[in-house]
Amino acid sequence: MREKELRRSLAVFPMGTVMKLTDLTARQIRYYEDQGLIKPERSTGNRRLYSLNDMDLLLEIKDFINDGLMIADIKKQYQQRDEGQFREDKSLSDAEVRRILHDEFAKQSGFSNPSTAISDLNRL
Repeated sequence: MREKELRRSLAVFPMGTVMKLTDLTARQIRYYEDQGLIKPERSTGNRRLYSLNDMDLLLEIKDFINDGLMIADIKKQYQQRDEGQFREDKSLSDAEVRRILHDEFAKQSGFSNPSTAISDLNRL
């Protein structure tokens, strides 16, 4: 993890600071936590601590709510986003890599179909 991302994920902000920076109430923030939308860390005294990434997420949730989305819709959107990231992390098979390369070579040669390219070459 890069240093910048490490710092953004470091949970150091107490609830009061987060409330001021996000213009959300403590009740709203706790509700989003109860709904599983955010997961703040806890201090040794069991106080919630938030990172910059948590605050970004809270502001995004606030925007979704202002746009009229319901909590269930927001959960679905985050679930789809997480599933999409999981799919992106999967490795490509050899066949998929060959197909992608084949398609790219066809595009760069100016021919949409490789068989067309061969027949065009035969005419010359």
